[in-house]
Amino acid sequence: MRIGIYGGTFNPPHLGHVHAAEAAGRALALDRLLIVPDNIPPHKALPEGSADNEQRLEMARLAFGAIPNAEVTDLEVRRAGKSFTVDTLRAIHAAEPEAELWLLMGSDMLACLHLWHEPEEIVRLAHIAAFVRGAAGEEEMFRRMLPLLRSNFGADVTQVPMEALAASSTEIRRRAAEGTAAELLPEPVWGYIQRMGLYGVKTDLTRLTPCQLRPVALSYLKPGRVAHVLGTEETAVRLARRLGADEKKARTAALLHDCTKKLSLPEQLALCEKYGAPPDALERQMPQLLHAKTGAHLARDVFAVDDEIYGAIRWHTTGREDMTCLEKVIYLADCIEPARRYPGVEELRRAAAEDLDKGLTLALEMTVRRMERLGEPIHENTRKALRFLKGQESSDGI
Repeated sequence: MRIGIYGGTFNPPHLGHVHAAEAAGRALALDRLLIVPDNIPPHKALPEGSADNEQRLEMARLAFGAIPNAEVTDLEVRRAGKSFTVDTLRAIHAAEPEAELWLLMGSDMLACLHLWHEPEEIVRLAHIAAFVRGAAGEEEMFRRMLPLLRSNFGADVTQVPMEALAASSTEIRRRAAEGTAAELLPEPVWGYIQRMGLYGVKTDLTRLTPCQLRPVALSYLKPGRVAHVLGTEETAVRLARRLGADEKKARTAALLHDCTKKLSLPEQLALCEKYGAPPDALERQMPQLLHAKTGAHLARDVFAVDDEIYGAIRWHTTGREDMTCLEKVIYLADCIEPARRYPGVEELRRAAAEDLDKGLTLALEMTVRRMERLGEPIHENTRKALRFLKGQESSDGI
């Protein structure tokens, strides 16, 4: 197994870092890529106003999460003191003694590798791969350093070509404060910086257009859920346009409908307590339902969404009796967005294209049948929504 180790401050992680990681994965045929934000960098102090350790970890997860086989580790963050690379390599080697380790670094780091803590042990534990970006003086540095590293430490350095960086992290932090860094950052990272107010960024989250909201909304998600949320947005707009509903509200509700989805049960319950919205008996039994409730409250608290958008987020999992048009749009968009793959989804898409209520009725019926098949309880709000749509006054047969 080939494991790449890519360390740094990631303050913040930017598109240059992501492109470097992707280039290394291809060039070295890596089976795994470990992203290692450091605790205290030995070679430089974190500048004043930097993100803290947990924030840098979270930004790294957002930045690299879409790269296959990449994983962010807190190995150095949880280790006290300076983050010496040799200690990290020893720990990884101890955990994976048969793996072939590749230490990834920029050419600027390669230029001073001989001055690092225990460089001879570093090159014994790992192969070295250096990124080649075509920077001024880079070719001369390689010509000078490669023989030195080989003769002094026995190091063979593999060069990994990649596109030149658009800006340094220092420049990106400066531009972030000016509001001009978006094009240099992964979209969820820029959203996270805005909502956390990092690097002097001051964004009024209550006055965002849907386009401005999108990166912020994506920053709440696990990378694997991004495609779903963007697909829900696309589908919600299409449905709203067909029905003459408010497209801006449809976009906003779709972007925020899963904003608390990734939270743990204790975190969900803490939000319930914060917002004075205790979970009902079934929500306690099935905590996956809670994100609709907590997400709606967070959307109202943080983004000042109106009652219509609040309701669309609140009822997108169970539905409810006498749903508004926007609530129906978001419920259905969540069910039929392009990334959805489950038995019956094509039939559901056809029904929704024919008639909104027909599609919603079928979606609710499919939910009831699935829950019954699994032997799981059905929320009373789902039953009420279905009865209302069918014009029934009793629960017979539902």
